[in-house]
Order: sequence, then structure tokens, then C-alpha cells
Amino acid sequence: MASLSRALRVAATCPRRSRTWGLGLRALTGRAGPTAEKSVPYRRTLKDPQGPSTVARGPSQPLPGTAHVVVIGGGSLGCQTLYHLAKLGVSGAVLLERERLTSGTTWHTAGLLWQLRPSDVEVELLAHTRRVVSHDLEEETGLHTGWIQNGGLFIASNRQRLDEYKRLMSLGKAYGVESHVLSPAETKALYPLMNVDDLYGTLYVPHDGTMDPAGTCTALTRAAAARGAQVIENCPVTGIRVRTDDFGVRRVAAVETEHGSIQTPCVVNCAGVWAGAVGRMAGVKVPLVAMHHAYVVTERIEGIQNMPNVRDHDASVYLRLQGDALSVGGYETNPIFWEEVSDKFAFGLFDLDWDVFTQHIEGAINRVPVLEKTGVKSTVCGPESFTPDHKPLMGEAPELRGFFLGCGFNSAGMMLGGGCGQELAHWIVHGRPEKDMYSYDIRRFHHLLTDHRRWIRERSHESYAKNYSVVFPHDEPLAGRNMRTDPLHEIKKECLACRGAAAVFNMSYFGKFYLVGLDARKAADWLFSADVSRPPGSTVYTCMLNHRGGTESDLTVSRLAPGPQASALAPAFEGDGYYLAVGGAVAQHNWSHISTVLQDQKFRCQLIDSSEDLGLISIQGPASRAILQEVLDADLSDEAFPFSTHKLVRAAGHLVRAMRLSFVGELGWELHVPKPACVAVYQAVMAAGTKHGLVNAGYRAIDSLSIEKGYRHWHADLRPDDSPLEAGLAFTCKLKSAVPFLGREALEKQRAEGLHRRLVCFTVDEKVPMFGLEAIWRNGQVVGHVRRADFGFAVDKTLAYGYIRDPSGQSVTLDFVKSGDYALERMGVAYPARAHLKSPFDPDNKRVKGIY
Repeated sequence: MASLSRALRVAATCPRRSRTWGLGLRALTGRAGPTAEKSVPYRRTLKDPQGPSTVARGPSQPLPGTAHVVVIGGGSLGCQTLYHLAKLGVSGAVLLERERLTSGTTWHTAGLLWQLRPSDVEVELLAHTRRVVSHDLEEETGLHTGWIQNGGLFIASNRQRLDEYKRLMSLGKAYGVESHVLSPAETKALYPLMNVDDLYGTLYVPHDGTMDPAGTCTALTRAAAARGAQVIENCPVTGIRVRTDDFGVRRVAAVETEHGSIQTPCVVNCAGVWAGAVGRMAGVKVPLVAMHHAYVVTERIEGIQNMPNVRDHDASVYLRLQGDALSVGGYETNPIFWEEVSDKFAFGLFDLDWDVFTQHIEGAINRVPVLEKTGVKSTVCGPESFTPDHKPLMGEAPELRGFFLGCGFNSAGMMLGGGCGQELAHWIVHGRPEKDMYSYDIRRFHHLLTDHRRWIRERSHESYAKNYSVVFPHDEPLAGRNMRTDPLHEIKKECLACRGAAAVFNMSYFGKFYLVGLDARKAADWLFSADVSRPPGSTVYTCMLNHRGGTESDLTVSRLAPGPQASALAPAFEGDGYYLAVGGAVAQHNWSHISTVLQDQKFRCQLIDSSEDLGLISIQGPASRAILQEVLDADLSDEAFPFSTHKLVRAAGHLVRAMRLSFVGELGWELHVPKPACVAVYQAVMAAGTKHGLVNAGYRAIDSLSIEKGYRHWHADLRPDDSPLEAGLAFTCKLKSAVPFLGREALEKQRAEGLHRRLVCFTVDEKVPMFGLEAIWRNGQVVGHVRRADFGFAVDKTLAYGYIRDPSGQSVTLDFVKSGDYALERMGVAYPARAHLKSPFDPDNKRVKGIY
């Protein structure tokens, strides 16, 4: 058997295309095709003893003629989704697997489960997975899933990494996840074979562990079948039949296979690496790529038994306990793409490319020196699917109603499978997941990018290579930039702004939609929580809710006057019309949510996307009125142009829509400008602003200014699992009227029962940076965690917002908020904090009214 050190030496000295050396199992070559021989570290798999047969076989059981839901793909996500659908009472659910369960990518997964991630939602998802595999399935079926609780150990070889782990430890306290930051000496005592000479410390999570894919999927399908679900193997899907309803909406009609078809209104694409091919059958874009992902299994190591799994992020390597051996793998900077994904690939592996894998060997030997003389028993190099932001693809596809995605899990399908399977089942049955799943929602990607192959490939490559990188706040990808640019891209340079004279913000990335038609008012009343059916010329800040009262979006809605002539600033329409401005990063999410509601309610109106046709320039600050009075041909006085109104005016000779609004708590206006006129209008604004001290400002300035004023950011301190009442936005809800709106019943129930959590503003006198996920302590108990934090330059303090609960389970009243002694825990250190019921900056809202 070759040792890891020998493999390292050979890889370093052999020419790239002429290396063959024995590792005891098979020769290693660099070709990208699958190998016939298969070697995995599990004692049992769900494959046939001789592997997949080339002889044609029929399905494992007859196909039903109809099904409520058809899940395509029998890997971790498919089995978890089927199980959770069955638990929700969906008896007519069917899972179709082209070969055998786990035969695609699940069968060779390492099966690691780490409970702490830099995301509160992911911590909740992981907790559910752990509960399912360690408790629920065995209780329901009597089958052991193969769960092993041997703990997890994160390695910090620099100060920044240790700070990140301390941040995770603080978040874990809010969710009851036990973890400990250990010194190098304490780490050595826990893991005697480890080299700790170069360590700053480690994070130890004793209840982390390892899952077995075969045992887990067997138990999942057994439990699902007991509730009426069907699992049909050896049944490749060949097509998705689509129908168009009377309103022109495309909907799933049936799934076609080699052995017949199943009529169904709902399909779930859990096909992993093959999800793109399944999507193409239905005209759905699935932005993922396939790559090789590998690990090696060592020979027996004396003294390794019962050691925790290890993640050495800075070496980009993990060490998984494998009985009395280790599996060694990681994420390399130069991954190999699987260019031509074969639909015949099942229980297959690729030959390991040692030139690529060598970087992991160096890190593994440094961390556990005994590996230098330990033999390699087997190599495992299989396909995995990866996405542009290293997040899964979930939810209903915007192109096709009834077509759901549960794929692209970036080699974390086992770990996230339980939580995501549960949320996907809720999405299908109830129309929305229970948790905030926006980071996983397919609608997070702009529709112009979901089939942009270069962007998908470059971004997926970067996210793969950076998987183990330190998660720094505000980190932005380098790959795939300039695929979409706004009209001022070549003109404007961004810099910080303060609350001085004025600042100009390029917000052309915002989504800009028109909602028009005979039923537009009915649609607006139902869609928007606030009363937006005011006279033309009015602009209203409002929320859009889901049926549970959670906030799907916050946006501004401007009422339009009907007109027969279309222009760049308004379409021609009959009936009623509204102009919607939404955050650019969530424009696709907003578009899809509105479209879904319009289709479900059968409103006779149009939703028109003008995001690429209009720019948006915002001028904010005490001098904004004086500056714009020189540019616009309109009276900007309070009497002529009140707050929350809009007008068509001319700027530098061009017709624009001016809105008096503020997102930073200052006197200001937004100019919505036809794209060809953006540069001329911007230049006129800058010329007029020179003598007033006007400066360019960027999005990070918006973050600081808006949190200082107490304005919410959707998907930070306001998410689909937060209600406006909990978030302090009751003023956006027309509850005093009798007008029904989506989510109203849930809000009325919540108001009657009392709020069980509430968003609170905190200030910290000590100037320490905070970015979110810090634990919130009240009277010595953890009551929540920070969602969003930044530094407020006008108040000269760190500000943080987070939802708090009463540990006793009672309602969180205003008295409860005011009566506590608070601290925010940052990286293991608690800093005294003061709670505020409203923003400490300009609490009387004088500045937005122009009162300085």
C-alpha cells in the first residue's frame, strides 16, 4: 500500500500525463471518465453486488396513473423530501429513481455533519437533520441510520480564524449548541495524534457526527412508505409534460418515463448533478455545474478510534473518522469540471488526479503527522453539483408552476438534507417554507444569469475554491463581475458619505415594475399590507406578506394616473396603475412572488418589468433641495412637493420621475430616469452639487446610515419568517381598515395572542465592530442573536438589531424590553448594551421633513 507521503513525492516528481503507480487497488490515471471499479468506505451500500446492470430492467413496482407529487431522484434530498411530504400527510407522493437509491452522488458522500455555520437559518436546518438521523428515524422504523456522534473539531491556525470560531460559538449559545474554544494544549489532550504547534486554538462541538448515506436513505424511504408514499427504482424520467392554463400560465401536467407516465401537478427536481438535464425537459434553467470531488481512505491508524472529525479550514482539508482509519479530503483551488454529464453514470467513480489532490495531503500530514507513514487503502473521486454562490437551489421555478427544485447542494446534501427536505415539503404543501429560505430560493438569481454559462461556471469555481475561506463581513465574489452593468457604471466611483451637505447614490440596480390593468387595484389591495390605493401622485412604503404573516418584501408603491400614451416612464393602461421600486438584489424574488399571487388569485392585470430600462439616482442630505432646485423644473418646497409624493419633471432637459423619499433618514429625492438620459442627469446633479459639498456614496454607506435611522433591510432584520408587528412595522399594515390583504388573518391572530418575539435596537458604547450573529444576553440569559449590525457615525456608536424572546415563553412586551440589563457577546466577550424602542438618531423624524 502506498503511503500519503509517497503519493505526495510521486505527484511532485512525475510528469503530469505519464504517471501510473499502484495504491493497492487500481492504477491511477488523470483521465476524466468514470472507472468501472468502485471503492467506498462504507461496509454496505444500496447498489447491486455487481454494480448497475447493462440489461434493461423494469421499474421496481408498477407506476401509478396519478400522484399528488413526483420526486425525481433517490439521493439524500429526494428521500428526505419524500419523507417529510409523507409526514405532512401527502399520501400520494412518488419518488422516481433512474437506477437505485443513492446511486448518483449520495452513495459516496463523506456524510459529515457540523452543527455550527455562519448562518442562523443553517444552524436550524442542521439541527433538524441531526434530530431526524439520530432520533426520529430509528424511533419510527426501528432501523439504525448509521449515525455516529464522535464530535467535531475546527482548527484555527491564525487569529482571524479563531475569531470566526468564537463568533460561531456565540451564535451556538442562542440555539443551544454546545461548543468550546480550546487552547492548543487542551486540543492535544483531546486529540493526542494532532500536531498543535502552529495552532491558535480550536472549536470543539461534542455533538457533531457522521451519517451513513445508505442507512439514512433506507430508513427515510421505509418511514415514507409506511405513510403511503411510493419509491420506484429503475425508472428513468424521459420528459415533463406541461400545460398552459386559461390565463397563459405554464403548469406541470405529467412526468414521462420509459415505462409510462404519471399525471401530477407537482414535480420536485432532486436529481443532483443531473438536475440541469431534468430542468431542460421542462424548460427550466438550473444554474449549477458538475465537478469532481475526492477523498482518500487510509489504512488502520493506531490510536485514532473515537477521535472527532476535523476541519482544518486554512489547509482546506477535512479528516473524517472511519472506524480505525481516516478519510482525507478537501476543496482545492483548481477543481476538475465534469464537462459531459452522462445519464448512464450510476455508482460510478473517476480516477483520482493526484496533481490536483496533492495540496490536501500536505495539510493532512501537517495536522496529523502519523499520516506520513500511513498507507492509502482506497480513493473515492465522484461527481458533485456546485452552484454560483455555494448555496442550494430550492423552491418553485419562476418559469413553470408546480416545478420545484431541491438540488445543487455543494457536497452538503446529507448534512442539510433533513432541514431542507422539511422546508421543501412545507413549500410544496403550504406555498411557503416555515423558515427564511431566501438564500436557497432559486428566485435569488436574476433571470438573465440563470442560463449564463460563463457566469455560472466562473462563480461556481470561485465559490468551490473559497468554501473553507474565512467568512469576512461584506465579502464579495471576484468572478463573474460586470455581467450586468447600470447606466452609470463607467461614470460613477463610490466612496463613503456622511451626514454632511448631501450625497448621491446610484441605485439603478433596483427593480422597477409596473402593475397595471382592470384588476390592478384589487391586486394592490391584496398584495400590499399598506393602503396604496391613494390618489395618483402618492408614494407609499409597504410590505408584502405571505399567508403566515411573514414579510416577503418591503418596497415603495407609487400610484399612477391612467393614460393612453406609453412612455419610458409609464406604460399605456386602462384601469389602475402602480409603479413599484424594490431592492435590486431581491428583484427576481419580488417579481416571482407578485406573479404567483396574481396567477393564484386570477387578477386581470399585467406586471411589467422595466428594471433594465430605467436608472435610479438618489440625492440625500440637508442640501439636497438646494441642489435639485437648480436641476429640476419644479417647485421643491414642502407645500408643492410633500414627503411621500412623486411627479414627472424635467432634469437637464429630460423627463424623469422624481420621488420625495429617504432610505437614510434625510431630506431627499429619488430620480427615476430613462436609461439613455442617466449620464446627462447625473452630470447635471454633480455640477449643481459642487458648491454644496455633494459627494458620491456607496451601498456600505447606505447600510450604516439606514441602521442608524432604524430603517429595515429585507433579508437582514426583516425576513419571510418575521412579521411586520414583530419588526416594529405595524404602521405599514392597514389593520384599522376592513380591506382584506394577504397575511391579514395571521397578523390579527398574532396581535390578539401577543408578540412572542420583538425586534430591538441596541447600542454599544465600546467601539467594537459587530456584523451580526452575536448572542444577545438579558439578565444573564441568552434571549436571541443579532441579525444586523454596523457603526453609526452620527451617534458615534455601534448599533445592532436583533429579535429577542422571553425565556419563560411569555409575550415580549415593551416593559419586558425596557426592564432588562443587556449585553452583546462578540467572539466570546460580552459588551454592555442599551436597548432602544426606537432609533436613537432623530427619533422625531425631523430631518426627513427638512427640519435641521
